[in-house]
Amino acid sequence: MRARREEEAAVTPVSESGGSGERALLVGLSPGPRHRQRTEESLEELSLLVRSAGASVVGVVTQERPRPDAATLIGRGKVAEVAAVSRETEADLLVFDDELTPAQQRNVEEAIGIKTIDRTQLILDIFARRARTREGRLQVELAQLDYFLPRLAGRGALLSRLGGGIGTRGPGETKLETDRRRIRQRIQAVRREIEHVRRERLTRREARRRREATVVSLVGYTNAGKSTLFNTLTRGGAVVSQQLFMTLDPLVRRVRLGGGREVLVVDTVGFIQKLPHALVAAFRATLEEVVEADLLLHVVDASAPDLAERESAVEAVLGEIGAADRPRILVLNKADRLGPTRGAALVRQRAGSVLVSARTGDGVEELLESVTARLDLVLRRVRLRFRAGDRGAISGVYASGRVLEHEENGNEVTLQAELPERLLDRYRENLQ
Repeated sequence: MRARREEEAAVTPVSESGGSGERALLVGLSPGPRHRQRTEESLEELSLLVRSAGASVVGVVTQERPRPDAATLIGRGKVAEVAAVSRETEADLLVFDDELTPAQQRNVEEAIGIKTIDRTQLILDIFARRARTREGRLQVELAQLDYFLPRLAGRGALLSRLGGGIGTRGPGETKLETDRRRIRQRIQAVRREIEHVRRERLTRREARRRREATVVSLVGYTNAGKSTLFNTLTRGGAVVSQQLFMTLDPLVRRVRLGGGREVLVVDTVGFIQKLPHALVAAFRATLEEVVEADLLLHVVDASAPDLAERESAVEAVLGEIGAADRPRILVLNKADRLGPTRGAALVRQRAGSVLVSARTGDGVEELLESVTARLDLVLRRVRLRFRAGDRGAISGVYASGRVLEHEENGNEVTLQAELPERLLDRYRENLQ
């Protein structure tokens, strides 16, 4: 009887409207009781992903087993239970929280008789819906093709779905009807196009370096409030939503810090736990903006109950893309959702962090002061002398500082200016 009660507790009916006709039943796997809370938090996040994709969640089924079943991930008995729950809830979509092998996906789908996808395919679908630029679409297509290529064998019509719904967007609608050879050819073509885009982005970054532009990149867990903070800092118009992955294509805006100082702020795609490796690899060109930034602002939702896990997930991705050693400031966002005691405790626990509310603007001035100090943008008044023909160096002073006086005397130009301390070595020979 006790075992039966525990089994029933693992099936949770849910009714959440997502705005489309699809009704999703979520399936999660936990290695044991010690991991139960983490599994529940991961399934809550999966529910947000499903709703972001436009479906509704009608139930959640969890299974505890020390090792995944090679054939179905959750075991034959649990598959029968999932089939019964799917009939009771009238679900037409199964979403697994863990990545399924091609064989596992095929076996479950054949046993239960409804469309079956995993977290990776769901995230790919959301990215396909959200990508707006040519670069973003190319990167999503590459990730989808890499994901679907090993799933071609034996799938037939199951990979040729044309009826719409989650897991069928982008190349899934047209490309996967072709054979392996044509898919591999398309993968190579997309990679060449992405490499071309990467070179164009590199050219723009080099132009920014020549203008002495300082780049600050926002990184963080999805839905941490990066876009809201970006808008607050830049007075920009980035789309803000409670849905996950609203920002895919990087946005760049100029922020003036006063006294002639300014930086370029970049808003980037949010990270997530179990972020598919294929997506990290495909978005490497975009994420180079993070690797090359002078400073990272790691934005976290300070009110999240799993704050530490989200921080770790972001740090893991930063390590994977080669940005682990970039200087950064931890930004504890959503302070308006915290009591003063909790906020102060978080700041004490995380040395050098800044507590802000991007929504209300509280703490933003302190954040800008931290950015200024961390980048050595503290200004020093100097007097510089150049040859009149040294126009590049003179333009550099105008671009990176504030010119107070400009005097021309024959073949010489004398500038009185305020420059960031970090640039003084560059003009050491010109100092008077």
